[in-house]
Amino acid sequence: MRIARAGAAGAKSRIQVTRNGFASGGVPAISNGLPLNEISIGDSIELLSRLPDASIDLVFADPPYNLQLEGALSRPDQSLVDAVDDDWDKFSSFADYDSFTRAWLAQARRVMKPDATIFVIGSYHNIFRVGAIMQDLGFWILNDIVWRKANPMPNFRGRRFTNAHETMIWASRSASGKAYTFNYEALKAGNEDCQVRSDWYLPICTGAERLKDENGRKTHPTQKPESLLARVIMSASKPDDVVLDPFFGSGTTGAVAKRLRRSFIGLERDETYAKAARVRIAAIEPLPADAVAIAPTRRSEPRVAFASVVEAGLIKPGAILVDEKRRFRAVVRVDGSLALNQIVGSIHKIGALAQGLPACNGWTFWHVENRSGMVCIDDMRATIRAQMKEAAE
Repeated sequence: MRIARAGAAGAKSRIQVTRNGFASGGVPAISNGLPLNEISIGDSIELLSRLPDASIDLVFADPPYNLQLEGALSRPDQSLVDAVDDDWDKFSSFADYDSFTRAWLAQARRVMKPDATIFVIGSYHNIFRVGAIMQDLGFWILNDIVWRKANPMPNFRGRRFTNAHETMIWASRSASGKAYTFNYEALKAGNEDCQVRSDWYLPICTGAERLKDENGRKTHPTQKPESLLARVIMSASKPDDVVLDPFFGSGTTGAVAKRLRRSFIGLERDETYAKAARVRIAAIEPLPADAVAIAPTRRSEPRVAFASVVEAGLIKPGAILVDEKRRFRAVVRVDGSLALNQIVGSIHKIGALAQGLPACNGWTFWHVENRSGMVCIDDMRATIRAQMKEAAE
């Protein structure tokens, strides 16, 4: 496809491309590998097709919203709102938009590793169409996340509710992708030991973070805040993972990925945006490795059977286990099972039966009393694991 360069002589030029076009000389040779920490210029669908299968750990996509703006939007004082009216957000019909969405999502799914996940952000204009297409393609939706904006733009005409949020769909590649990354413990620890909810209250991009050109105009109309991308990347990736953004824009994904010691791949059709993104990312200093290291999770630690605790002599056969409130008493058997009255079973089964519940984590439920007081049996499992680690080293 042909490319036109707009702007008067001496003015800042802006490359315009068709949805299937390329900027001349802007596409690196990526068919033989991953263009890590680079911004490739061209149509996102074509560039995605050049990436290897199953090569990406995390995708963040901020696609065109298809806002369908019908004219200029003005404030009560008649000043114009700097709305999104760029060609890249315009589609001839819903069918055209759906075709575009299906094409890029299919390519994104192909390049995702089996246990990779994807975040797609949108507004009411497009996110419901995107979600349906994702399900049709085989993605498995894990969450819808509401980004509740601390400082949204008001509704100037007073004919609708203030549009104060955007929605992200978080999905795995398929229902069988069970081993996806979710840094649950780290997120919880940073949230006052409370689970992180699916409504994220964050401000829009303003102030020094907002990229502007030499005339003080916004470089990109929909620049996302770094706080949003930081939470996305910290939630669902690990250091050295590869994060793909097929609509790279002003480079927020790349800037945050570099700071958090992830690699990024950026696909962007507008050289002006890419140029600003390169300057922005070049100024980023990665955080120290120990500041971004993911702490081992309980699921990643080696499995330890309760029988091993008994065999190691940390709990003697015949010892009495109690719950924290001393409501239930169970006897430790020589084989590592528990006896509660006439019922014999695992620490988990007996804990569940004692409470009349379908399941129980016996490691945290049962305690043993000794001279120093009540001790959770999970502390003894930790002792076994420390011994295993020491032996491995």
